[in-house]
Parts: sequence; structure tokens; C-alpha cells
Amino acid sequence: MIDTLIHFLSYDFVRYALIVGVLISLCSSLLGVTLVLKRYSFIGDGLSHVAFGAMAVATLFSGVEKTYIIMPVTIIAAVLLLRAGQNAKVKGDAAIAMLSVGALALGYIIMNVFSTSANVSGDVCTTLFGSTSLLTLKADDVIMTAVFSLIVLVLFIIFYHRIFAVTFDESFAKATGIKVSAYQTLIAVIIAIVIVIGMDLVGSLLISALVIFPALSAMSVIKSFKGVVVFSAVLAVTCAVIGMFISILAKTPVGATIVATDIAAFIICSVAGRIKK
Repeated sequence: MIDTLIHFLSYDFVRYALIVGVLISLCSSLLGVTLVLKRYSFIGDGLSHVAFGAMAVATLFSGVEKTYIIMPVTIIAAVLLLRAGQNAKVKGDAAIAMLSVGALALGYIIMNVFSTSANVSGDVCTTLFGSTSLLTLKADDVIMTAVFSLIVLVLFIIFYHRIFAVTFDESFAKATGIKVSAYQTLIAVIIAIVIVIGMDLVGSLLISALVIFPALSAMSVIKSFKGVVVFSAVLAVTCAVIGMFISILAKTPVGATIVATDIAAFIICSVAGRIKK
């Protein structure tokens, strides 16, 4: 088993997959804690479907880099969802559901009507559930992921205390002079970036699992906000590496295997949390 892993690690595309997987899992886990605490867990799912719809539209423009279309659309959707007030006619959960289903349906229609590939079903499956082969990741993908991941990490570290305040008590944050709306927008932008860069690895349907499961697992055993963030990050990276190793050995889809590993970790943490009490 070890010899097999060492053999595969000698290939560039496997190392690319590990780097991308670690970076995406790390970034996802950081914002996951905030989204879960603010009861915005489903926003990752909604945004991933928006990104899928944007990706379908981007396929119509063959000469344009898809990220230049997908990223702005997803960021705008994230800002609109997170900043939707209580006085809105369509409440937050309903808005996410409508946007999610609508974007998914429109994206699928566009991919069928304007398809440039003979294997539409295969393209849709790969987009929804992630790359079925480690060979799909290239050096350019790694560089792009590294740049966006660095942006996410820097923003989170710099504004950590303000994000903490906005997460737990928006009214108190406003009273202390913090521009809550600005930091809600920042959170929306960061999560949109994470969703877009994570789609190639785990797919638009599974990326929300990387946001939710590590955070919930950490909350089962850790009580402090900082402790939960750190534990969530470590757990997410560990599950990503283990999941990819299992995928290599068992020849299973990368994204689904990583998510399955996260689910197993959540079950273990939940049991450990109950025993700890």
C-alpha cells in the first residue's frame, strides 16, 4: 500500500491534486465555522449551483477564461444572499432554495442546448460531482488555486476579530463601530471564491460538504471559537489527504471520497463529544 502511494506521488498530477485538495479544504473550513454559527449552512449549496449555472454560460464563450465569468456571478449572488434583510419579501432560506434550483435547471438546459461536447452527461456529472480522474488537474489549476487561497487566508487572518464579532452579535458589533454590512460583504466574497476554486476538485454539489462537515465536527468536541476554527482547519486538511489517498488506492471518485471521509470524521467527533460530556 505504501509502495503504491509512493509510486503515485512521483507523478506531477497526483501532487497537484494533493496541493489543490489541501488548499481548498483549508479555506472551506475557515469560513464554514462562521456560516454554520450564523445559520447560513445552505448558502454553500446555493452558491455552488449558481456557479454551475455560470459555468454553463461560460461554455458559450470559448475564447474567455471561465473563471472570469463564474467568479463575478458567484460573488454577486453571495453578496445578495448574505445581505438580504429581514424585510425582504423572499426570506433568506427561500431565496437560497429558489436561486439554487433555478441556477441548476438553467445551467443544465444551457449545457444541453449549446453543448460543444458529444458527452453532455459526462460533462454535467464531472461538473456536479468533481473530477473523476486526478489527470484533470493541471499546473495552471494549482497556481490559480494557490493565488485565490492565499487571498482567502490573508483576508481571514487580517479581519479575524471583526469576523468573530459579526458572527456572534451583529448589534454589538454595530455599537462598537464595526461596519457590519462591509464585513458581511467580505464574508460573501470569501465564500464565493472558495466555492469557485473548489468546484474542479469535488464538484458543485459536494463543495458545500467541505464547508459544513469540518465545522460541525469541530463544534462537537471544541467550545471556543478559535479552537473550533483551528481544529476544523486541521481536520479538513487531514480528511482531504486521507480521502485522496483512499481514492488513489480504491480508484474511487476524488470528490465523493473526500466528502465520505469528512462524514466519517463527523461521526467520530460526534461520538467523542458525547463521551466527553
